[in-house]
Amino acid sequence: MDNPNPDLPKPETQPNPGASENAQPESQDTSKVEPDTYVNEKIGHAYKRAKIWFGDAGESYRRHPRLQKVIYQGKFLPAFWTVAGIFSLVVNIILIAVLVSFGRYFFEFKALVSEGLVGGISDSLALMDEAHIVMTVPVETTVQLQDDLPVVFDLSINENTQVTLAQDTRIPGAYIYLNNTAVLTDLDLPAGTPLNFNLSTTIPVSQSIPVDVTVPVSLLVPLDVAIGQTDLHQSIVGMQSAIEPYKGLIGTSFNSPEEIVLCKQWWASWLCTIFFGNP
Repeated sequence: MDNPNPDLPKPETQPNPGASENAQPESQDTSKVEPDTYVNEKIGHAYKRAKIWFGDAGESYRRHPRLQKVIYQGKFLPAFWTVAGIFSLVVNIILIAVLVSFGRYFFEFKALVSEGLVGGISDSLALMDEAHIVMTVPVETTVQLQDDLPVVFDLSINENTQVTLAQDTRIPGAYIYLNNTAVLTDLDLPAGTPLNFNLSTTIPVSQSIPVDVTVPVSLLVPLDVAIGQTDLHQSIVGMQSAIEPYKGLIGTSFNSPEEIVLCKQWWASWLCTIFFGNP
């Protein structure tokens, strides 16, 4: 029988405000615990898978007697020495492979260290010791000048000037002209009489003038400092002395397989060919 109301909506449940408020802290606590729960679940699944795998391996081992005879024959020491020998063989093969790989690039690495590192540092230190610091230093300052400056010179005066008498002045034996006739008499010039005359003289000046001024100074000072003449010279020489033994040792010995005494022997030359390659 068909359903007469197939698409009837389901009644919606009204949320309880009080219940939602009470449930909110629980959801927050669950979100905080979720990462730990997830990690614990992953660890538990991994442990179960490992347990199942070891169980299957044990069942396979027990179902195959031949495999039991090959792996373990009921004797602990022979099994131990067999496993130790296999492990030692694997480790030795890995070490030999590493040595062969290193030996192929040994001389290239040695040349890089000798020329690029030790030699480069030594040459750079030598150039640094011979270098100069060349620059121009701007100087902006003020200078306070306080001193007594001696002034000594001769002041020459040659000019027409007018002076005024400060008091009455008598001039005895002066000639005056009356009707074009020179008459000798004494003259009295009252104070304030202007007199015109030509002043031509030299006045010596010698005195000290006090000076108290602030002088602004703006200069461009060229600077050329030799590093070898500073305190850095001793430090550079010390570093060169410390590097020199390594430079001599690395740069002069074992630059090719032919310099190794062992590689010159006929019974060991094939080993050098394996480790260092063809020269």
